[in-house]
Amino acid sequence: MIQLKNVTKVYNKGIQALTNTNLTIEKGEFVFLVGPSGAGKSTFIKLLLKEEEPTEGNIILDGQDITKLSRRKIPYLRRNISVVFQDFRLLPNKTVFENIAFAMEVVEASPKEIRRQVPMVLAMVNLSDKAKQYPHQLSGGERQRVSIARAIVNNPALLIADEPTGNLDPETAWEIMKVLKQINRRGTTILMATHAKDIVDTMQQRVVALEKGRIVRDEHRGAYGYED
Repeated sequence: MIQLKNVTKVYNKGIQALTNTNLTIEKGEFVFLVGPSGAGKSTFIKLLLKEEEPTEGNIILDGQDITKLSRRKIPYLRRNISVVFQDFRLLPNKTVFENIAFAMEVVEASPKEIRRQVPMVLAMVNLSDKAKQYPHQLSGGERQRVSIARAIVNNPALLIADEPTGNLDPETAWEIMKVLKQINRRGTTILMATHAKDIVDTMQQRVVALEKGRIVRDEHRGAYGYED
């Protein structure tokens, strides 16, 4: 699903964010990306989304070398990748249903497909009764579940969760993790960057740890391993 081959990323001021990184993530895996602030996690994600380009090396995503991808093909790449952010990024003037439908409109789904698919993902995240509400009427956990529903409505092969529980209380954070685990069981590959030690330690999924731009640990059924 994801392969990084000797990937190095150096920013303009000579800051080396990733150094000679090699990693393979198989289809259907659930992988935690951990490490202290400045370790390279954000750069790692930006490279997968082609928001940044590697200075050296190759990135293979779902069998395609995206380092050689032309700019006009990037939107098609991103149809197979969805991102859930810490700050939700919902459209305030659209209802829950409309926020999720918007993700389908962007990829030119038909109204019929939208009417069928949106209720399905709302049910999956237990928000069927909130379809007509607006983001400001929802709790933080509900807003995050809407953002997850929006991220999965187009059935992406890869879901990147960037600190999805960072703004949530512990109980709500676990509700979000249950939803993500359910999505993973349906076959979606999940890469989650996080500082949530208790979640990583309890779930015992694969853990890839970055420090100063290098992978220092890659463990199946791993632990968080930091005190921050």
